[in-house]
Amino acid sequence: MSQINLLPWREEAREQLKREYLGLLGLVAIGSLILLFVWISFAAGQLDNQKALNSYLEANIAEMNKKVSEISELKRKKEEMILRMKVIQDLQGTRSDIVKMFDELVRAIPEGTYLSSLEREAQVVKMSGFAESNNRISALMRNLDRSYRYQNSNLAKVEHDDRLGAQGSQFDLQIEIETQSIENHLVSP
Repeated sequence: MSQINLLPWREEAREQLKREYLGLLGLVAIGSLILLFVWISFAAGQLDNQKALNSYLEANIAEMNKKVSEISELKRKKEEMILRMKVIQDLQGTRSDIVKMFDELVRAIPEGTYLSSLEREAQVVKMSGFAESNNRISALMRNLDRSYRYQNSNLAKVEHDDRLGAQGSQFDLQIEIETQSIENHLVSP
């Protein structure tokens, strides 16, 4: 005898395919959720690592900035020290020049001539004084011009002064200090 299947086999096959499809869909959804969880966990770990690295770098940058500011401060102090040392060296180098300048001035002042004030501004010396005669003022100017320290004497003012006698005068004189060194000059007798 032959067997005929009168049961609704197509519907069962469809139901079977539908169950398999839903099962496969469920497995894909679970697998996707697992992969999504793994990826989120990995990304969160990377983000935490990057935040830790950023905070480490920020701390080191702040420390380096502090060191850079300290170095800048040290450089500024070094510059100040160098300037102070230069000023001190300049003062040490010119200390004997002032003594020599006064010595040369004393040698140039003839008898009968007296200074009442003496000022130095840079390379110009201004002096005021009294002389017994105009000849003494001329002798002072000649002596200063012959000096190896002074040059270009310029008489600014001469006034007769009765307190010094009949020919007494009060004078104002300006002279320039020689800028070249003493070794480069020949002192005339």
